[in-house]
Formats: sequence, structure tokens, C-alpha cells
Amino acid sequence: MPPQPQIMVDLQMEQYMPDPDLGVIARLIAQDPGLSGALLKLVNSPYYGLTNKIASIQRAVNLLGSRSIINLINAQSIKGEMTDETIVTLNRFWDTAQDVAMTSLTLAKRTGSQAADEAYALGLFHDCGIPLMLKRFPNYMSVLEKAYANAGPTCRVVDTENHEFNTNHAVVGYFTAKSWRLPEHVSNAIANHHNALVIFQDESARNSQLKNLLAMLKMAEHICASHRVLGNECEDHEWNSIGHLILDYVGLSDYDFENLKESIRELGAH
Repeated sequence: MPPQPQIMVDLQMEQYMPDPDLGVIARLIAQDPGLSGALLKLVNSPYYGLTNKIASIQRAVNLLGSRSIINLINAQSIKGEMTDETIVTLNRFWDTAQDVAMTSLTLAKRTGSQAADEAYALGLFHDCGIPLMLKRFPNYMSVLEKAYANAGPTCRVVDTENHEFNTNHAVVGYFTAKSWRLPEHVSNAIANHHNALVIFQDESARNSQLKNLLAMLKMAEHICASHRVLGNECEDHEWNSIGHLILDYVGLSDYDFENLKESIRELGAH
């Protein structure tokens, strides 16, 4: 997955400093799904022998150290040039990835979730199948817009993609996350992030880890207006059909959520 050109420039500048700042490098990498994925793939590999796979970019940077990180950045920077047109299209993906990641993190902290790092990772990676679908299918963005327009109680965003391509960005994202060696429950949340209606209609205690992650993500997507940025759609049809179930699950009233949404937007967290 191609890294954002501007972030690569900023990283190159930092690495040529006499004393590169790992904190700055971590913050830059954490804004980019492709770089973060490559980083977690490396740190979660058998070579490092971690007992549990991690999803924290900051921890990964600290574990790897500056030399390994700089090698990784340089390897990513030669992945191939993109056309201006591709960059413009991918800006929609990159912008929502950063916004939704930051908002998921803020929501996780505000609601007392223990999994703030994983909420951030899911926000950053949930749509990582989109650039890969776009690479394979040149008309992908117009189909995605149609998918958001069709979304509702009887039609998931991924149903339209399945009809057109026999696959969808959630499935591709799941396999990408697996190849990056992300924790299994984060990969599962990526696979199911347009399947929230069925998951939250099940009121049993099953899938609580999945529900906790998806609740943060779906609230964050709505706050960041992913339906508008990615789907070019003024109405969030998906949220309209699942929002009440998610707010019930996290114990927020509509009024509470509106206040939370406003305060997050004022923070510029989205």
C-alpha cells in the first residue's frame, strides 16, 4: 500500500537530522496506514518473538529502534511512484483514515475503554482495502459511492461491492491486516466493519471484544462523516440503521452522543 507522499518527505527530513527524534517519527508513521502496517508486520514477526501481537505504533517504534525504522521507511519510499490522479483519489482515503483513527482514540478514552491503542489501529486500518481495490478496479470509487448511497437496513455497503466485484474492501482489508500480522481481533473487526447491524442485533454476551472495537469505530466514522468523504453521500444511511443499537450498547443517549460529537469536533480531533 503506497505511503502518503507528504509524510514520506517529513520522515526523510527527520531522519537526516543529526539526532532523529523517535517520538516525531512515531507520530508521523502513525498517521499513515501503509507505513503503520509495514511497521507492525515487522515487529509482530517471529524474529522479534513477542508473546502477544501488538497494535501500538509507539510501542513498535520503541521496540525496533531508529536504525530499523529508517531502513523500513527507505524500503517503503521506493515502492513506486503514483500518478497525480491516484494521489488525489487516495487523499480521500488517507484523510478519513487519520480522522477516524484520532476520533476512535478520543472516544475510547472518553468512554473508559481499555483498548485505546487498538481503537486507534482499527480506525487507521479499517478501510485499508480501499487503495488495493482501487488498484485492481479503476472504477472502484464510483462503485463505493453507489454503495454508500444504497446502504441501509437491508443493504450493507459491502453488498454493492460484492455484486460488482465478487469481493469488497472489508474482505481485502482483513487479508491485508492478516499479512501485517495485526492482532486477530483487530483483523476480525476490519472484516466485519460493515456488518455492524447483525453483530449489534445479537444481544447476547458473545463477541464483546468485537462489539467494543466496532462501537468506537462506527461512532468515529459517523462523527468524521466518512459517508461524505468516501461515499460522496450527504446522508449517513448506515448510521441511521445501526446508531441506536450502538448507543444502547455503549450506554449513551442521543443527547450524550450529540454533546460528545460536538466536543470532539471542537477539539479538532476529527
